[in-house]
Amino acid sequence: NEACRSARKGTERDRQGEVRSMYKRIVVPLDGSQLAEQALPHALAQAGQFGAELILLKVLKPLRDVVYSAPATMHAAEERSAQLAREYLEDVAAGVREQGIAVQVAEAEGEPYVEIIRYAEGQEVDMIIMSTRGQSGFSRWLLGSVSDRVVRGATVPVLLVQCQEACEE
Repeated sequence: NEACRSARKGTERDRQGEVRSMYKRIVVPLDGSQLAEQALPHALAQAGQFGAELILLKVLKPLRDVVYSAPATMHAAEERSAQLAREYLEDVAAGVREQGIAVQVAEAEGEPYVEIIRYAEGQEVDMIIMSTRGQSGFSRWLLGSVSDRVVRGATVPVLLVQCQEACEE
């Protein structure tokens, strides 16, 4: 059947019958950790295979949710946090560009899993690629994980990359 043949080739037909790559926009959530960055080689491979654009996304938790301080101090701290996030994303993006992959950076503020899902839906992302620690049992039940929540809530395919032992943080 046509759908199976297209899936094997990584293509699909749009409403006008034109063949297009199955994945044009792939979001890679990054938090600055080695764990999160372990998803990058997989994202680069997918982007190269499908000619897709990568979007590096950093979600900042509002400092006012974790620390109480004077409004002016809080604003300055949040601005600095956003600046550091942009610098980090641009640094990672430079490495991606060196490999000939189209890339952009984006930031969001809020609960990470909520913002990853919201970004994917709002920006017409075709796939999410992210790392996971692979917790199981009680710790998974107690803490949950961003990746678990993204998998359950996303409306697009999610590729999870199991963290390697060298990445304990």
